[in-house]
Amino acid sequence: MKTIREQKHAGFTLVEIMIVVAIIGLLAAIAIPNFVKARKNSQTNACINNLRQIDAAKQQWSLETGSAPSATPTAAALTPFMGRGNAGSVAGVYCPLSPAGALAGYAINNVDTAPACNNYDVVSHAALLR
Repeated sequence: MKTIREQKHAGFTLVEIMIVVAIIGLLAAIAIPNFVKARKNSQTNACINNLRQIDAAKQQWSLETGSAPSATPTAAALTPFMGRGNAGSVAGVYCPLSPAGALAGYAINNVDTAPACNNYDVVSHAALLR
């Protein structure tokens, strides 16, 4: 007489896999918008801090050179004031929404006027020095 052997395969059913995929999709739907918002906020904060640094360098340049309030410094003139001593650099100061480059994305303006971000947008990039 033949015996019937029952074979049990270990594995997941289609329903179990679908439930896991649904949970992962739900978690992604919650996490992705928060990630985008955090990224936008960090880019805006970095831009505002760069604007502060540019403004401080402009003020220091004006004091050192005795320039009039209507004078506008160049990027080369601000270089010594953008770091420690004469080894300062403007190469790392650029808007996160602009391609990397010295002061890319910024309008330096004159001494009396705050520097401005060329990528300013009230909704998506509200980097404004007040």
